[in-house]
Amino acid sequence: MSSAMPQSEPTPIVACTVSRDVQNFDLLIEDMEAALGENWGDLGFADALAFFVQPEAEALEFIAVALDEDDEDNLAMMGEIIIQAKSRGIKVILIAEDVSPASLHQLLRKGADEFVPYPLPEQQLKHAIERLNQQAAPPANDSSNSPQLKSGSAREGAVIAVHALAGGVGATTMAVNLAWELANVEDDNPPSVCILDLDFQYGSVSTYLDLPRREAVYELLSDTEALDEEVFGQALLSFDEKLQVLTAPSEMIPLDLIGAEDVERLVEMARSHFDYVVIDMPSTIVLWSEAVLNAAHIYFGVIELDMRSAQNALRLKRALQSEDLPFNKIRFALNRCPKFTDLSSKSRVKRMGESLGISIELQFPEGGKQVTQGADHGIPLAKSSPKNPLRKEICKLAKSIHELGRNEAEAA
Repeated sequence: MSSAMPQSEPTPIVACTVSRDVQNFDLLIEDMEAALGENWGDLGFADALAFFVQPEAEALEFIAVALDEDDEDNLAMMGEIIIQAKSRGIKVILIAEDVSPASLHQLLRKGADEFVPYPLPEQQLKHAIERLNQQAAPPANDSSNSPQLKSGSAREGAVIAVHALAGGVGATTMAVNLAWELANVEDDNPPSVCILDLDFQYGSVSTYLDLPRREAVYELLSDTEALDEEVFGQALLSFDEKLQVLTAPSEMIPLDLIGAEDVERLVEMARSHFDYVVIDMPSTIVLWSEAVLNAAHIYFGVIELDMRSAQNALRLKRALQSEDLPFNKIRFALNRCPKFTDLSSKSRVKRMGESLGISIELQFPEGGKQVTQGADHGIPLAKSSPKNPLRKEICKLAKSIHELGRNEAEAA
């Protein structure tokens, strides 16, 4: 005798992981269960393409493609999986562990919507799913990720410039992470922060924060006389809704495309809308470097404990003093400083400062592989490796800068 009770409908599968072996990504399994309960499934790379044409795939909202360094030989298949998913309106999240930036960029160009590094930072998969649910990925020139600036804003933000005195000393790492720490220095009333990437040729702030480069940046730089809140706002991108970013242009352009007056207009526009303006400078001295040096409240010169940094610091000192420019305004920051127990190297630091006639006020420890991984994944250290020793020192610096600014504001 058949039961008269209605049979429950099977639970629809709204998402799938796609991987060589999902058991290699146990944290992903936990996060998928936490976010979706039983409404998700698992597919192998070879099974995914066949599943897309099945009726059950019509309910799919997204797939999470998980890969590690052993999967880089299968990029062609994974690229085809992404293309077929996107053609059916299925969004794609990349979950990657120890995968080269070139491979990630190749898959992102195939149409992946989101990227999350593995091991998964806390709540990152949940946030990625929420972003997918809010709206489809905007086109590159869409202004939906631009902040809405208030017309006639009258802030007088502090300008903090970061200048590398040699290649690879970590100036962009310092600029990006300092800007992020300033944006999160207070929970209740966080200051507004903007970072400007003025290295028009090799600027990598966009890479460090996984943001696209907009054509609007070149248009802004080409005609700063027309600069207003609307133009400036359209050129900015928002990172995690807390940090506003002016990336370097999408194409390499001459550093002399703009002059001192153009930079002054840009910096003043940023100052009027943000509490802190962090500027990532090119290592090359250009005609408008003086404008930033004069506008900056703090100007960091980032060096390492090597001969090239020492020679370049000496060259910079001579150049600025010959033009009667404020060399003493530069605060030297030694990156990858020797450990506390390395007494011989610490004495070298002291001799370096004395021989150059400079004061090395800041010393940042070696951050190790985590720094490179965070940059490749486009995530600040505070989110990817909060206990990293370099991150802790940059966090202390941000708090001291904010505390100093607040004390000065109260005194005024």
